[in-house]
This record gives sequence, C-alpha cells and structure tokens, in this order.
Amino acid sequence: MLNKDGAPTFEARPSAKRVGRLYDLVGGDDGVRDLVETFYDIVEHEPEARVLHILHLRGHGIAHSRTEQFEFLSGFLGGPDFYADRIERPDVRKMHAHVEIDHEARDAWLNCMSMAIDRVGLNADVKQKLMGSFTRVAMLLRNKD
Repeated sequence: MLNKDGAPTFEARPSAKRVGRLYDLVGGDDGVRDLVETFYDIVEHEPEARVLHILHLRGHGIAHSRTEQFEFLSGFLGGPDFYADRIERPDVRKMHAHVEIDHEARDAWLNCMSMAIDRVGLNADVKQKLMGSFTRVAMLLRNKD
C-alpha cells in the first residue's frame, strides 16, 4: 500500500492469514497485557534496555507507552482493534517518525521483547511466530544509521 505521497506504508495490522491466531496463542487480552507489562518492566529495569528507556523518557513516558502498546498489539496480533478504533489505519512508520531508531534501538527492542516472551512463558513455536512478525516491523522502522 502507498501513502498519499506515493511512499510505501506498513499497515499496523497484518492480514489474519499471515499472523494466524497469535492473539489467542498469546492468551487473548490478558496474555497481551501480561506481555506488554513484562516488556515495559524490562525497559524500566534491565541494562539491555537502557537505550529504549531513554527514548521513552524523551517521549510521552513509559506509562503512556504501556497503554498504547497494549492497544496496538491487540489489533496487530488479530484481537480487538483498540488502537485502530482511535487512529484511522495506523501506520507504524508514521507513528514512530518522531523517534530516532537506529540499529542499536531496533535490536534492543527485539531483544527485550524476546526476554519478555520468555518471562511470560510462551512456547517456542509462539515465540518464533511473534518474533518473526516483530522483526519484520522492526526492520522497517529503522530510520537512522
């Protein structure tokens, strides 16, 4: 899909065929919330997440991000579109345009999400599916060398 300027966009919610039932595999509403809370606990307290913590402190803060991430991931994983209900056709590239995302921040995000998936106890198959989806998006979001 192209935006109004003719640039490619990445829609926030992949097709159900590509994602499958990840929302259900993660544990539905409670599972997504647990994953997001665990991820942001890592961002706040683990040394691997320092670069992410700093980025969040420059923005709206981690409390805000916990809510936004839950709402976004719910729809992204095939569940209720809480985020899309508020934002018409969310575009993750636009949503992150104000944030300088280099390879260090991208890799830190992926590493922390991998840690969060392990901590909430999701099985290896679900982790592989999640990380595949997250990695594809993370590669698109890098906007700084």
